Amino acid sequence: MPASDIARHVPYLRRYARALTGSQPEGDASVQAMFEALLADQISLRTDLSTKVALFQAFHTHWRRSLNGHSIDSEARSGAERRLQSLSPEFRTALLLVLMEGFSEAEAATILGLSVETTRERLYEAEAQIQGQMATDVLIIEDEPIVALDLERLVRELGHHVTGVAATRDEASAITAAQKPGLVLADVQLADGSSGLDAVNDILRRHDIPVIFITAFPGSLLTGGKSEPAFLVVKPFREEELRAVIGQALFFHTPQIAQPQRN
Repeated sequence: MPASDIARHVPYLRRYARALTGSQPEGDASVQAMFEALLADQISLRTDLSTKVALFQAFHTHWRRSLNGHSIDSEARSGAERRLQSLSPEFRTALLLVLMEGFSEAEAATILGLSVETTRERLYEAEAQIQGQMATDVLIIEDEPIVALDLERLVRELGHHVTGVAATRDEASAITAAQKPGLVLADVQLADGSSGLDAVNDILRRHDIPVIFITAFPGSLLTGGKSEPAFLVVKPFREEELRAVIGQALFFHTPQIAQPQRN
C-alpha cells in the first residue's frame, strides 16, 4: 500500500485510539507501537481490504495482543478507567468504529474479527449504556445559526441543558463567566474572525472540562502536534457520530488534579 495513502488515514486512527483509551498520550503510544510492530513484521496490513479498514484492523490486532489477555477494565487506576467498568472495550470499539469513524457494521466486524450480528449486538448495547450518562450543561461555540440550532436540538434531545450559544470568543468567555459548563462544543472559525481555539483555551485556563471540536477544517487540528484534541467531529457532521462522541467525551473525561505551587 502506498505510504501516502496510509498517511492520509493516520490522523483518524490517532483520533480513534485516543477516544478508545480516553487519553491522548496512551492513544498516540498505541498507534506508534502498532507502526513499530508493522516495521518489525510482527503484524501486517491485509492487502484484500481497503487501506483504512486494513490500518484499523492491524491496530486492533496489535492492541489486543498488547493487552496480553487482560481487559483494561481490570485495573481502575484513574477516574476514566473506573468509569470504563460499566462499558467494556468490546462494546466501546463497536460504538467508536461505526458511529465516530463511519465504518459500516460489516467493516467494523472485519476490523474486530467478529460476525456482523455480534458487532451489531455490541453496538446496540454500547449505545444503551452511553445513554445512561448524567446530564450536564453544554456551551455551544458556533457562528452559523442553522448549525447552532441543530446542535441545540441534539444536545437537548440527549437530556443536556444548553447554557448558551456563542458566536465569538468574547461571547464564549462571558457565558462561561456566568455559568461553568460541563461540556463545550466548539467550531474553530468564528463570526468576527476570532478563533474557537482561543475561546476554548480561555475556558480551559479556568475550568477543567471536556471539549469537542466540530469543524470543516480537521487538518488545522490534526497536525501531529502535542496538543491535538481527543474529540473532533468533521462538518457536515452526522448526528449519530456526534451523539456517540458527546457520550465518549463525558464518559472518559478525568478532571486534572491541581498541582501544589512551589515557592
